[in-house]
Amino acid sequence: MYSQYFGQYLLNKKLIKPEQLTDALEYQRSVRLKLGVIAINEGYMTPAQVEHVHNMQKRVDKRFGEIAIEQGYIDEGQLDSMLNTQKQGHLMLGQALIERNYFTMEQLQSALDNYKSETGISGRQFNVIGNNDTQVIMDIFQNYGETMMNQVYSDYVTLLIKNIIRFIDDSPTVEINQLKSGLNTEWFVRQDILGKIAMSTGIAADTDAFVKVAGRFAQEEITEPDEMAQASVGEFLNLHNGIFLVNMSNNGVELDMNPQRVLKDYTIENSEKAYIITCHMIWGKFDVILM
Repeated sequence: MYSQYFGQYLLNKKLIKPEQLTDALEYQRSVRLKLGVIAINEGYMTPAQVEHVHNMQKRVDKRFGEIAIEQGYIDEGQLDSMLNTQKQGHLMLGQALIERNYFTMEQLQSALDNYKSETGISGRQFNVIGNNDTQVIMDIFQNYGETMMNQVYSDYVTLLIKNIIRFIDDSPTVEINQLKSGLNTEWFVRQDILGKIAMSTGIAADTDAFVKVAGRFAQEEITEPDEMAQASVGEFLNLHNGIFLVNMSNNGVELDMNPQRVLKDYTIENSEKAYIITCHMIWGKFDVILM
């Protein structure tokens, strides 16, 4: 998330060109080492074991290392070693800009200082953006009016960001706002959660973003909003909500959900307790509606 926030700032200030930002983000992504790759390279896990852990991540809200340890594939010491290797291989956007010769170290330092000063971001908050601190999300919902739903919405969005990073794109910028007027959208995938906590969830997107989300989740080339695209976006929402229900069950709250529905040229009506979570990527944006 840090990369996208800071990258947008650099664009707005005309410190870099859009193609330079895209190149730097792609470069940053290309050098980020995945734990599964490190585990295989170190001989800690087989490809089949890595694939098993990845599949389990689609059902439970746990990190790769947590699951690998629970399955007996690695121990704590091996995980620590892998995490250290991952940190060494990961370049933040600033470093990527320097490596690609778009910035000098001095220019980067100046841009960072100005960014934090102009946006009113403290040192801790600046790190929060990078680390996805749940307290920031919790603060957004503090005026919701119901303590329980405040926490539920916060947990839902925190999990959503993690699942977007896991399954769609690893550098999202996320905005959270109240939905104060009706929203017209080309595509809307809706799924209702039932039980003690009842709420409606959905993904709204134009055709281009809808197709891109579908292709990234399916890990296939999808170019049209056909049945395969609709099924893919629907399955992402279903997977995310399924993991959310598992988390709620672990906290003693049993919930259920209806099958997802795909709607074309849909209008989302205004609601005083509806939120729109806008997810910006370098290739477009989509909205997650929570009401």
